[in-house]
Amino acid sequence: MNLQGKRVAYITLGCKLNFSETSTLRHALEEAGTRTVDADTGADILLVNTCAVTDAAERKARQLIRRLARHCPDALLVVVGCYAKLRADELRAMKGIRIIPVEGEKFRVIDHLLALDERLVTLDDHPFILDDAPDNHPLLPPFYPACSRGDRTRCFLKIQDGCDYHCTYCAIPAARGASRSATISRVLESAREAATRGVKEIILTGVNTGDFGRRAGEPFLHLLRALDDEGAVPRYRVSSIEPNLLTGEIIDFIASSRHFMPHFHLPLQSGSDDVLALMGRRYTRDLFARRVERARSVLPDAFIGVDVIAGSRGETLARFKDSLRFISDLDITRLHVFPYSERAGTRALSIPGSVDIAERRRRASLLIALSTAKLSAFHRRFLGDTRPVLFEEGDPDAPSRGFTDNYIRVSIPRDPSLENNIIPVTLSATNVVTTGD
Repeated sequence: MNLQGKRVAYITLGCKLNFSETSTLRHALEEAGTRTVDADTGADILLVNTCAVTDAAERKARQLIRRLARHCPDALLVVVGCYAKLRADELRAMKGIRIIPVEGEKFRVIDHLLALDERLVTLDDHPFILDDAPDNHPLLPPFYPACSRGDRTRCFLKIQDGCDYHCTYCAIPAARGASRSATISRVLESAREAATRGVKEIILTGVNTGDFGRRAGEPFLHLLRALDDEGAVPRYRVSSIEPNLLTGEIIDFIASSRHFMPHFHLPLQSGSDDVLALMGRRYTRDLFARRVERARSVLPDAFIGVDVIAGSRGETLARFKDSLRFISDLDITRLHVFPYSERAGTRALSIPGSVDIAERRRRASLLIALSTAKLSAFHRRFLGDTRPVLFEEGDPDAPSRGFTDNYIRVSIPRDPSLENNIIPVTLSATNVVTTGD
């Protein structure tokens, strides 16, 4: 296939890691001569990057793929991502899909597209499943770097991939493989390149971000120090990090750093030690509470987001109430709540005590209400304070929006001169956005 002038549309589902990888694929395809278009404007190629973190995520991917195949029958449909890896055979049975590059093969999508003409005679209405299988890399899957593009204000920089934790409820290790990382020198190079594009904030992302560099002897803290010393961009944030990997030393460093923002995102998943043990998590709630207390003691203004799963197997009503009380007492900012979702192939399916779906939703609603109250209280604390806001590029007809250092979203009347600049703003009830990220 000749890629010159081909129109390509990209659709990304799921996490920021997927977003950064799609952006990297788009950049590579544009360099190969393609044009990026919206999916509804007549694309020659549709590339869908999928998620499989929950059953709902898989269902959304299936529905989207079928809709695209139905509404865009002349487009060449390429499906990548976690859902493609876990459910490749299911996708193979769907009509309209041409290529399913899974694992590292998605980063060779250009090669596969260029070779497609020679393969068409063997397709027989079934897509190619191109799997960078473990046999191809018996020791460890390769690490493929990725960094989001297109937003001059901030980018998501992939520093780590895969996970060795194998929590009982999680299918992501099966989808993304073993933990591996970039090198510190490669991350610094990517940060410098982002800075040349005018990026003012980099979010370090991965599947298990805090596991960065473990195999290479380059600890995560060393990476943070190197980035802070380099100072390629004014702002860095750390995406979700396991509480057992967020050491006191890391917390103290972020508190004293010049460029890392007072912002933490910690996956708790449950405030019950019994449920944490059933999940195979590597910490207790006491350790989690100590991490939050440490962060608050050195960064009292920090935004602390927390992931929680509602209604997992083995979460009795008594355990849920215990968890809810524990979370209520934590000095955190916001909860990201997920009703438990059964994942095929996970060990959690053998745990007794399944929670009715309606009850999962009820528990999730209680946690969401608690989150709303905590976020409102956090916002009220800072009304009248002046904090630095990095304003984003946006719609010319929309207000100017951005985030404070401690991740409070601000919206003020449109002023194009603010775009991609860090400006002090006095927070008020009229400019603090209380919903959404």
